[in-house]
Amino acid sequence: MQRGFDAKMRPRVYFRKTEIRSYQSFLNINRFCAPVKPARMNKRCPACNVINFPEADLCIRCNASLEGAGNSNIRRGTTGSRFLTRAIICVAVCCAVIFGFYVSLVASAKSLSPEQGHQVRKALAVLHDRGFSDEIFLLTHLSVFRSEDNWLNASVAKENAYAAANFPFEIITLYSDFFTYPVDEVERAAILLHESRHLRGQDEHDAYKYVWEHRNDLGWTKEKYGQSVVWRNIRSQTKDNVPELFVCEGKELEDCTE
Repeated sequence: MQRGFDAKMRPRVYFRKTEIRSYQSFLNINRFCAPVKPARMNKRCPACNVINFPEADLCIRCNASLEGAGNSNIRRGTTGSRFLTRAIICVAVCCAVIFGFYVSLVASAKSLSPEQGHQVRKALAVLHDRGFSDEIFLLTHLSVFRSEDNWLNASVAKENAYAAANFPFEIITLYSDFFTYPVDEVERAAILLHESRHLRGQDEHDAYKYVWEHRNDLGWTKEKYGQSVVWRNIRSQTKDNVPELFVCEGKELEDCTE
């Protein structure tokens, strides 16, 4: 009776000593062999300008003859040049994002009407005549005026105001109160002077303080405008934001600048 294959019954393999020594010599030789470097493609095709392997006789793209084609020196960019390229790309992407953000702010708000633009120009003329040249430069050359909130301003809860500024995008929003409550272009100039300080990155404290300390230079005096709505509102807001101007020795709860 024939027996099945038994796993324990495996064939034995015998090696001669010479074969073992040859195999060990083969292992020792390959252990010290240097790795083969891949061939560099540096033969440029004169017909289609493709780089081929040095031993190639025909172009891999157009099958043109590579006889007489010289080796092309392919220079790899250094670490510094690669870093500079990536830095330029990052800066370009950031600039594109910021520009897109700015365009979205401007496009999402309504521009001034012709009548509103005329009133703004009259207020700017007052600032120009009073010598506020730096503020005029910001307001006329770098600023964009809008008559309603952009999407960013609309997302922030705020109290009633005459105007608002978006720094550093130099966008000024003029609300309906700006065109309704001021007595004349001088009071509108005072409001624009306040917003021009925000265009410099200053906070409410510095903006109110600057306008209140320069109100006489602007021609916005208590004798002429002391009973106007804008004067009383701005004086109250200045007192809240810059209390040190209204607390001074000998003038309790009075204006220290008078």
